[in-house]
Amino acid sequence: MDEDDRPRAGRMRCGLAADLAREPLDAYSRDELEERLALLEAEAQRIRAHRDKSAAHRLAAEALFGAKPT
Repeated sequence: MDEDDRPRAGRMRCGLAADLAREPLDAYSRDELEERLALLEAEAQRIRAHRDKSAAHRLAAEALFGAKPT
């Protein structure tokens, strides 16, 4: 992947995830890449679950207290 193709963190605090996106992958074996991919997919699933839990919590709070004005 060329450096221009790598994901960028934007304005969010992505910490180590942003660092991983900039890391060259040439030194990794195929097995190491598969292991890394599995770990990243598990982390993505953990993030999605937390996002969904947070959204449900916000909806419950809005139902109880009313929507926050924007």
